[in-house]
Amino acid sequence: MQKRVLLINDISGVGKCSLTVSVPIISHFGVTTDVLPTAVLSTHTGGFVDYTFRDLTDDMLKMAEHWKKLGIQFDMIYCGYLGSAEQIGIVMKIVEMFKTEKTTLLIDPVMADFGQLYSHFSSDFPNKLKPLCEMADILTPNITEACLLTNTEYREQHDSEYIKTILDKLNTQLNVPLLFLTGVTNGKQLGTVTYENGKTDYVFSDYIEGRYHGSGDVFSSVLCGALLKDFSPKEAVQLAVDFTVNSIKRTRDAKTDTRFGLIFEPELANLATEADKK
Repeated sequence: MQKRVLLINDISGVGKCSLTVSVPIISHFGVTTDVLPTAVLSTHTGGFVDYTFRDLTDDMLKMAEHWKKLGIQFDMIYCGYLGSAEQIGIVMKIVEMFKTEKTTLLIDPVMADFGQLYSHFSSDFPNKLKPLCEMADILTPNITEACLLTNTEYREQHDSEYIKTILDKLNTQLNVPLLFLTGVTNGKQLGTVTYENGKTDYVFSDYIEGRYHGSGDVFSSVLCGALLKDFSPKEAVQLAVDFTVNSIKRTRDAKTDTRFGLIFEPELANLATEADKK
């Protein structure tokens, strides 16, 4: 039977990120993608000004209640960007409605990058997000988000001791079984650290200069699809890193405006091929 994932995220009309990235990527793994939009924006918020923002808080629980009446069940719930602190409690209610022993909850705590909380979030947002993160089976923060969740000083360079400190704090404070820490760099390389049962595993790639909007959503979407197809965490993160890096390289070589997202579409056929091997 085809697996089913609920994607809780925003829709940005222009600028490939969030749901407009997750739906095509995860679909290429042969997974049914159902969506619960948190907000609709004319563009994403990174580098654009005067964008429109339609808050869908009032619709979220109503949509979920309709699905519950239909008997919809999900193999995974993947929650990304939330438009407000109020939506945290709503998502927690929705998780309680649909999560069973067979449902995996993946939380991507989208709220910050490059050492800074996104400007439209209040300073107490990370603390308000913690209860939802504590419900997760899988957590995929970047370095900045992990620091905010654990009250750790942000650093631009990351040695193994610093990374271990952050992972230990996340594990102790949030008690999430499987962690993927993204945006880890040693100056020359960039990658992801997997943390499971007290063990860490690094996957690095060459560092590519620049800010590539939507790359975190691309990574988490590949990871989500791969895990749903029963890739091991190590296999899933390697596939996600390779796919994201290749998409960044295509975008760099095309010299496009990086605000509009990654050129990931040519890489999708590779995902379908890898998924068919499982």
